[in-house]
Amino acid sequence: MNRRLVLGLVSLLLLAHLGVGVRLYFNEANAAERDDAYPELAMFSRVLQLIRKDYVDGENLTYKDLVAAAVRGMLDSLDPHSEFLEPQRYDELKDDTEGEFGGLGVTISPHGGAINIVDVVEDTPGERAGLLPGDQLVAVEGESVVGWQVQDVVARLRGRPGTEVTMSTYRPSTKETKEHKLMRAVIPIYTIRDVNGRRQFALLEDGIGYVQITQFGEKTAGELEAAMEKMSVAGMKALILDLRDNPGGLLESAVKVCDKFAAKNQLVVSTEGRPGTKPAEFRASGRGRFQKLRVAILVNGGSASASEIVAGCLQDLKRARLFGEQTFGKGSVQSILPLQDGSALRLTTAKYYTPSHKVIHEHGITPDSIVEMTDEEERDLLLKRQPGAIEGLDEAARERVKNVRDLALERALDYLRGMQILASRKSTRA
Repeated sequence: MNRRLVLGLVSLLLLAHLGVGVRLYFNEANAAERDDAYPELAMFSRVLQLIRKDYVDGENLTYKDLVAAAVRGMLDSLDPHSEFLEPQRYDELKDDTEGEFGGLGVTISPHGGAINIVDVVEDTPGERAGLLPGDQLVAVEGESVVGWQVQDVVARLRGRPGTEVTMSTYRPSTKETKEHKLMRAVIPIYTIRDVNGRRQFALLEDGIGYVQITQFGEKTAGELEAAMEKMSVAGMKALILDLRDNPGGLLESAVKVCDKFAAKNQLVVSTEGRPGTKPAEFRASGRGRFQKLRVAILVNGGSASASEIVAGCLQDLKRARLFGEQTFGKGSVQSILPLQDGSALRLTTAKYYTPSHKVIHEHGITPDSIVEMTDEEERDLLLKRQPGAIEGLDEAARERVKNVRDLALERALDYLRGMQILASRKSTRA
């Protein structure tokens, strides 16, 4: 055989072997670089065993406790809005969004080392017992609540409707401590209120309606529709939608609220997830009866998530003018992913964008008219709007709360009155 031909064949074989070797090398290197779960799970399992075996108080721990703590840590490491919902917390979340639970009809919050009642729902056991915002919770079933976490107190107060619970309260304004025996009942969670904190929805001056949305739950759109129908029958000419201190809620609920004011096929909000996932768009159905109604929206730093979707949508579509302060800037989507044991993950899966594709997350919504209030003024305004709250205050605080002005509401009323006058003049000229 020709020597030059033999050398050529040998060279080709060597190159082929070299190519195979190079591919094998890079395949092994890529496999080493890939994020493989199994070695990490083996390490996680080993850590669980070492804690149970060698930790000084390990006999008091269960694998369930340790795994739950590890899952909480994983979710906490992602972002401020992702969290692990243990079964009880998940049940409470479902109660809050689905609209009713067994309890007393009071909302409590820690303040100054005490557990304070901050709201009492009308026509509930709490209201019938004479409880007022500002009362301090002292004991439940004769046991002092000093040092308790709020969720522990809530767990003791909630229960099966028809069962009794005993609680003691202290009223700072009268320095009186009272014991109350209350019968738990099914407590509806109303998310719509009028300007006086109730559900009567009388019109303000000049035929202007007012609705406060406290959160976005499954029944919010229906409640809003009923309130607006009532005001419409009374001659409503314009509407003030108060979203201040509304922390958000369900995305679907926010879309349904916008649907009442937006024209058919108008983009309400879009969501975009991780790269490679398809964006989702939510559009108005066009079935809303109030597409021509003039709207003003009140927002502040406590307006977040679903509140910002509504405010951003109606502002972008020129359907509302915004008054107040820059909103919170919580524009991410949390999906609830149930687990087998009754717990769930609340996991951030996407971000919200307004119709003009403004990102809400970490930016918020800027009002058309900035109206700033101090923290003390906002607190006093909340007390002024809560039925019975003033009666629980001392004389000086009562006078201060009575005289606090709602500057954002006043500015919105001036705007809507002005627009009505302008529309009337145009109609007269026509």
